[in-house]
Amino acid sequence: MAKLYFYYSAMNAGKSTTLLQAAHNYEEQGMKVLLFTPTIDDRAGVGKISSRIGLEREAYAFEREFDLLDYIQGQHDEAKISCVFVDECQFLTAKQVLQLTLVCDRVGIPVLCYGLRTDFQGEPFEGSKYLLAWADELGEIKTICTSGKKAIMNARMDENGNRVFEGDQIAIGHNYVALSRKEFELDKVSPVK
Repeated sequence: MAKLYFYYSAMNAGKSTTLLQAAHNYEEQGMKVLLFTPTIDDRAGVGKISSRIGLEREAYAFEREFDLLDYIQGQHDEAKISCVFVDECQFLTAKQVLQLTLVCDRVGIPVLCYGLRTDFQGEPFEGSKYLLAWADELGEIKTICTSGKKAIMNARMDENGNRVFEGDQIAIGHNYVALSRKEFELDKVSPVK
C-alpha cells in the first residue's frame, strides 16, 4: 500500500537536502521519480529544488490550480513512477493535498512531502494543515535554535535583522530564523490573543 508522508521542520533543517538524497536513492536503484516544487518559491529559480549545502535539481513547477493527480497519473501511464516528491509542500492547496492522497490510494504511488508546519506567526499553512490531518506518516526533521533547544518555529527578519511580527503569510525571500517556542515568544506574535 502506497503512503502519503509529511516531513516537516523549522527553517534550515535540511528538508530539501533530505528530499534530494531520497530521490537519488530511488534513481540509483533504477526507479523513476517525479519531483515537484511550487512556482511561488523562486529563490533558486522557478522549477528548481535547491539546498543550502549546494545540491540542486530540476523539478516540475506547479501553480495553485495545477491538478497533481491528473499529471502524475498521465506520467505513470507513460512510464511507471516509483515515488513522488514535493518540496515546499506548505504551499499546496487543500485540493492538491487531497489529490496526493488519491495518488497513493488509487494510483498506488508513495508521495513524500517536505515543508514547514507554521508561518512566522505560528499559524499553519494550508498545505501543512491538511498534510498533518491526512498523511499516513509524519516525520520531524530536527534543527536547533540559537539557544541550543530544538527549533520548531520560524521568525521572519527584515533586511536589517529586526524581527517582523506582521505581514502576509507568504513572503518569499525574507530572512527567517529557526527558534524554539520559548525564544520565538509565541504570545507576542500569534494572532491568537
